[in-house]
Amino acid sequence: MDTSWKLPERWGMIPLRIVVGLVFLMHGGQKLFVFGLPGTEDILAKIGIPIAPVAAAVLILAEVAGGFAVLSGLFVRSAALVLAVDMAVAIVAARMQGGFFTPYGYEFELTLLGACLTLAAVGAGGASLDDLLRRRKHE
Repeated sequence: MDTSWKLPERWGMIPLRIVVGLVFLMHGGQKLFVFGLPGTEDILAKIGIPIAPVAAAVLILAEVAGGFAVLSGLFVRSAALVLAVDMAVAIVAARMQGGFFTPYGYEFELTLLGACLTLAAVGAGGASLDDLLRRRKHE
């Protein structure tokens, strides 16, 4: 039986998951290990995020855990939705006034927002831990 037509369905989301997961994992890691919780709190307070200490902890957790989830293909829809909210807040709170283009604009965050919304809508794809769990549940 020829199943070659299923290759994109099974493997097509892997490049997107790797790139998006790695970007969030690295940015969350930077906030955790380079800036630290106090430095991340300071950044969030300066851009007007309320309850900066709590927001910083939530942000770091969302980016590290969310990046790992997307990268590994586990709970991708939920993680991607959380990360999409992260990017929407970043655009409104920190980047909108910088215009569209990088380095001060929101084009990078908008790209990640679109990628996260796609992952939330479509899911991890066939080659993922989510798919493995789904198949085992239906056996």
